[in-house]
Amino acid sequence: MRLNAKWMIAGAGVLAVAGGLPWIVGYVTEQQWQQATEEVNSAQPFLRMETENYQRGILNARFNGSVNLRNPETGETQQFAYRATVTHGVTGSLMDFEPEGGWSAGDTDWFSGEEPRLTLETRLWGTAVLELEAPEMRVTDADTGETLASSGGLARIEISDSGSQADALMVWPALTLSGPDLDVRVSDLRLEQTMSHLTGEVWTGSGEIVVDSLAVTPVAETPFTLQEISIRSSSEPVSDGERLDSRMAFEVARVATADETYGPQRLVFELSGLDVAAWSGLTESLSSLQALALNQASGGPQQFEQQMTAMQQVNTALRDLAAAGFSVGFPELTVTTPEGVVEGSASISHPELTADKKGEMLMVMQQLTGEMDLSLPVALAEEYPEFRLQLAPLIKQGLLVQQDDRLVLDASMRDLMLEVNGVEIPLPPLL
Repeated sequence: MRLNAKWMIAGAGVLAVAGGLPWIVGYVTEQQWQQATEEVNSAQPFLRMETENYQRGILNARFNGSVNLRNPETGETQQFAYRATVTHGVTGSLMDFEPEGGWSAGDTDWFSGEEPRLTLETRLWGTAVLELEAPEMRVTDADTGETLASSGGLARIEISDSGSQADALMVWPALTLSGPDLDVRVSDLRLEQTMSHLTGEVWTGSGEIVVDSLAVTPVAETPFTLQEISIRSSSEPVSDGERLDSRMAFEVARVATADETYGPQRLVFELSGLDVAAWSGLTESLSSLQALALNQASGGPQQFEQQMTAMQQVNTALRDLAAAGFSVGFPELTVTTPEGVVEGSASISHPELTADKKGEMLMVMQQLTGEMDLSLPVALAEEYPEFRLQLAPLIKQGLLVQQDDRLVLDASMRDLMLEVNGVEIPLPPLL
């Protein structure tokens, strides 16, 4: 009997703890949501989240909120109101969001009865998964006659390590925009991105966007299709996290028309040796300048002084970045046309300066050096009269020189002087 009594007491204790866990989870979830909202609002001036009437129970909760987007050019704000229901579990909660007016506008049904689902799954240890499941959709603008149709798809963002790690995934089989003058169809879109917080405003990681095909069908012009489009990027810390290397490659395997197919098209962008602390300082100062432009009323001496201070911070951060040394450019440019291949590359670099040299530094551009080369077929200019007219001034000034069946540009920059095919051009001290 004593053993049974002990088991009964233990069982009752377990049930009591299990029954109380959802309440604890609900409390933690509310605190996590409020903290995340404050961090989003303080991190940038363009998006602001508001939460209203958070009603928390033992097993569930509900609240209303809004997302406010601010146009950086005009300062105008657009608000999207929503309502959310929250289900509390033993180790986490599930939030289900829905627009205040529903997923479709007015009396229309964009999703043929099946609605999208936007959820946020949170855990006590700080991970969160935001997921959008979208069914087939079709939206028609009665005024323009344009129709947007989607096969439906999945978008997912997982945040972990207290917000310092993020993994994104999007899969969208088909997306079509049809109108009176133009039809555009995107097939098999896939996005994957991994990000890790390094320090300050600096993140590293890798990602890719891949599209099987992009078909463009104009009514009055020749249709064409871009096949196997990809954008791949990577950013990684080097030198014990003090420097940053970054690379992005854009590629189109083939361009197809009714008569011919040609390719590939490729552009590679590289940045190496970027000082992490200086880059973080520059991004922070630029963010402060943007926030100042958005949040302050126009006019007044106080605003002018704040803007001048912010500009000085940007200039100082830019000087620090250059003095630390870096190299940036596109090492590979390949554009394949029926008339031949356009090839080129370019790079700009700044040496790392000692403390004494940095103190003597008057301008960023004074120490910049660079190289650029470009080669294109003469047949390309001969085939397209408008393009030939654009190239004519460059050829006349000697900036493009014909070598056999190619037009060539060979340029270098040093000591505020740009030399192109032997022609020297002084550069203004802009930076």
